[in-house]
Amino acid sequence: MLAPRARPDIVAGIARDFDRLAQHGGLAARLRICHFLAQAAHETDGFRTLEEYGGAAYFLRYEGRADLGNSQAGDGVRYHGRGIFQLTGRANYRRFGRILGIDLEADPERAKEPAVSLAVAFAYWKDRELDAAADADDVVAVTRLINGGRNGLAERTRYLARAKTIWP
Repeated sequence: MLAPRARPDIVAGIARDFDRLAQHGGLAARLRICHFLAQAAHETDGFRTLEEYGGAAYFLRYEGRADLGNSQAGDGVRYHGRGIFQLTGRANYRRFGRILGIDLEADPERAKEPAVSLAVAFAYWKDRELDAAADADDVVAVTRLINGGRNGLAERTRYLARAKTIWP
């Protein structure tokens, strides 16, 4: 099992649409799926949450961040990380909502619904052109494209190794 302490409701919600969205998003290759799921497992704390840990005081770190499109008072709290890849910032909620035809900017809570979260994650994967890094089996590059740095690299690498034993 990839994430033994995963919440069954999150896993079921993701599993319901995974194959269809993976095929549509070009994620049919085993190595791509392993990288996707390893990153997803880390970002969701082992599929235990679809919302960034913290509270209003913690999310103030995103307040006024022009690089995230947070231009209005309260945007830091309103557009904190949600979903499989922790979508963060007004600009990202707007962009990926438009791609999917869902008004995530007006209703950011929808980003933590398992089906919406999965669709956003696949759209993000495609938008960031993660296939090449996954095909090269470069967990560092995939992590940078998902997270912007190397945060949690050791755990992501462990999840990747585990995924490769499940989907050989």
